[in-house]
Amino acid sequence: MSWSDLETVNRNGFHLPHRFTWRDAAADCTLVMTQPSIDRDLWQDYLRGAERSYRKHGVERALDVAAIRSGHDTVMFWAALDPSGRVIGGVRARGPLRSADDSHAVIEWAGQPGLARVREMITQRVPFGILEMKSAFVTDDPDRNDPVTKALARSGFHALALMDLQFCMATSAPYVLNRWRSSGGTVASIPATPYPDERYQTRMMWWDRRTFAHHAEPAQVAKILSEIAQIHQVSRTRAVVGAGFGKAQ
Repeated sequence: MSWSDLETVNRNGFHLPHRFTWRDAAADCTLVMTQPSIDRDLWQDYLRGAERSYRKHGVERALDVAAIRSGHDTVMFWAALDPSGRVIGGVRARGPLRSADDSHAVIEWAGQPGLARVREMITQRVPFGILEMKSAFVTDDPDRNDPVTKALARSGFHALALMDLQFCMATSAPYVLNRWRSSGGTVASIPATPYPDERYQTRMMWWDRRTFAHHAEPAQVAKILSEIAQIHQVSRTRAVVGAGFGKAQ
């Protein structure tokens, strides 16, 4: 694939001015929040890591790399890098959703009893802004797996703050969602769906930017607020520096 095949603008038109990075000491990794058009090599590394992970766990059907490779439906993505620069985890965000049909969840619940409720929950929240988190994976390294998962579980809030949206959603097997609860996600009262196959009972989880602190672990709340503050500080600093350069020209 040539770089010209990669979309330079995501379909929703939201642009990050640059990548954002910060260190997570607990996970011994660097977190990068960026977009496919900004970090094309990192985007490909993230996709390769996700593909390897999904294939290893026998759920590659749930990850259509060919369909998402262009990045057209990915408004942002996050990659966790170990000290050598290797991608050991990541997740991407789709949205803001404009309707229930924009969500991959309607495909996952197709033909299932919970489909009407899935559509209802999404439709009710669309006016307030929804991001859908997809294609998450983490390293199988037992020493890093849990802290990297917790770091990525905070990722949606960075995007919600930057885009001024209220809700974030994800779908996965219960054992995965249980690990993402630390950041304040709550499992929806919707019947599970056997997706990607009958081995799994996929559920839906929601995060609410206004109420997550009531459900999250205190340490996760503190880190979410700290990371968002860092992101805003970097944005303000770069904006001021850019304005200064502009005046000097």
